[in-house]
Amino acid sequence: MLKLKTLLAAASLGLAAMAASSPAAAGVVVKSSGPSAANYPVGKKLDDASRITLKSGDSVTVLTSRGTRVIRGAGTHTVGARGASKRSAFAILTRQRAGTRVRTGAVRGGPTNAMVATNPNLWNLDVSQGGRMCLAGDGLINLWRPNADSEATYIFGSGVSDFHVHVTFDEGVTQASLTGEDLPLAQNSNYSISSPDGSPARAVEFVMLDSVPRMPEEMASTLAENGCTSQLDLLAERLMTDE
Repeated sequence: MLKLKTLLAAASLGLAAMAASSPAAAGVVVKSSGPSAANYPVGKKLDDASRITLKSGDSVTVLTSRGTRVIRGAGTHTVGARGASKRSAFAILTRQRAGTRVRTGAVRGGPTNAMVATNPNLWNLDVSQGGRMCLAGDGLINLWRPNADSEATYIFGSGVSDFHVHVTFDEGVTQASLTGEDLPLAQNSNYSISSPDGSPARAVEFVMLDSVPRMPEEMASTLAENGCTSQLDLLAERLMTDE
């Protein structure tokens, strides 16, 4: 009996040591504003169990494996979000696929409570915005437009040559895709997008990721490091927790 107790005690100590040596789950700052913003820049990693002290007017948005949490106001706050894991939602948002004829996501917004289209996939480039876009490296550039009321053609023009490609969305279609042959990123990652409405062209820069993160907080960190702010904002928005 004494031997059994000794073994159990040793096992308990071993488990405790393993727990103590295991790294704490980390959150990533995806947005910050206010007097303390400089202390919590975008991309900064914070342990879920850590506590941060904010001043009046501060707002820090942190993404963890359990979702996105907005921490506001003066006082000391625990970083970790509460609630169920958001990994299922993350898996859907980051699913790699070619552009297809699918229904767009939508949320209610504005004073009239009108339906506003939202980008359904992290790997879709919103042709109405442009900006820096991280690509998963699967050889496809997925494109998405928020308004599918009519047929529309967008023009991708090279930033270093006269090369350009036309992309036409049929009426009712929100997504399309280009291959590496259509848009040769190996030679050039800087393009501009021209809309059919005649608005000023928008610059777009593509960044090829060496590997695709499999966890929400790792993805947030990678997007922040590469300056893919539109994707980072979309990730944070779609994984928002209810507190």
